[in-house]
Amino acid sequence: MELCVVYVLTNPAMPGLVKIGHTRQEDANTRIGQLYTTGVPVPFTVEFACKVRNGEEVERALHLAFAPNRINPKREFFQIEPEQAIALLRLLHVEDVTVEVERQPSSVDELSKSAGDRMKSRRPNLNFEEMGIPKGAELRSVLTGKAAIVVNDRTVEFEGDEMSLTAATRRDLCLEYSVAPAPCWTYEGASLRAIYDDTYGV
Repeated sequence: MELCVVYVLTNPAMPGLVKIGHTRQEDANTRIGQLYTTGVPVPFTVEFACKVRNGEEVERALHLAFAPNRINPKREFFQIEPEQAIALLRLLHVEDVTVEVERQPSSVDELSKSAGDRMKSRRPNLNFEEMGIPKGAELRSVLTGKAAIVVNDRTVEFEGDEMSLTAATRRDLCLEYSVAPAPCWTYEGASLRAIYDDTYGV
């Protein structure tokens, strides 16, 4: 059976949306580059890509799993965090080819790529003070219910150690890689992602 590439994409011009698709093209980056059309301001970012033997089935399963978050039944866009789709794909023990795909030739020109990079760089890092979260505040893990205590505007104390919220998230979820921390925590019952978006208007 022919191997397919299933991909998880984001676009800095479409915050909060994830595109999940697949391609049989050997050069997956060519297909991803074709998604950058005149109606899309900047190119897509490859958050994750993997090789599977049953690409259509895997894609269909992901689309079904996230159906309540699908924006338009005729489009492959979902209002989720990329880590949600990536976590499901990793459970399948797929072959991670993200770096390989990123290194493939692309039809997207360098000027367009740099425009996308500029947009991504505008997203500020979490700053608890700016987000109205005081020192000593308790953040709660959505998954485990564990607490992280805010130490200053950039770090928390988690399981007795001071660290960034990204590091705390990685430890809390037992991951070997980093994921966006904001969707994984709450403050006074509110999602940190929602607080971030309200603070920075993204």
